[in-house]
Amino acid sequence: MRLSPIAIALAAAAMLPTAAYAKDDKPVAAKSADAYIPFVNHGGVRDWRADGDRTIYFQDAHRRWYKAELMSPAFDLPFTEFIAIDGGPSDRLDSFGSVYVKGQRYPFRSFEAIDGQPPKKGKKPKAG
Repeated sequence: MRLSPIAIALAAAAMLPTAAYAKDDKPVAAKSADAYIPFVNHGGVRDWRADGDRTIYFQDAHRRWYKAELMSPAFDLPFTEFIAIDGGPSDRLDSFGSVYVKGQRYPFRSFEAIDGQPPKKGKKPKAG
């Protein structure tokens, strides 16, 4: 039995996933794992903050914040004032991106959008 190209196309279209909807028939928001910052080498990143030696928060041009976890610790990260962002050929910062700290490349373990601003570093109490 030989299938026509139209039958194959219809069968393939039937197997494609449809948009996910919640119980009230509203579209479900995209997963934060699909988060990315476009045009990273052309002004897409407005600001960044280091949090320890494994976490970096990035702010995009629209003032939204993203959290990137590094695969391995970057011991110089808490003390550095400059990082290089590797957006790859797609020129976007996502879970496949990486940063350079003091010339060493650190790929991301995860990259996700966060609500609001990143946590502020706690101030040490004054000695009495």
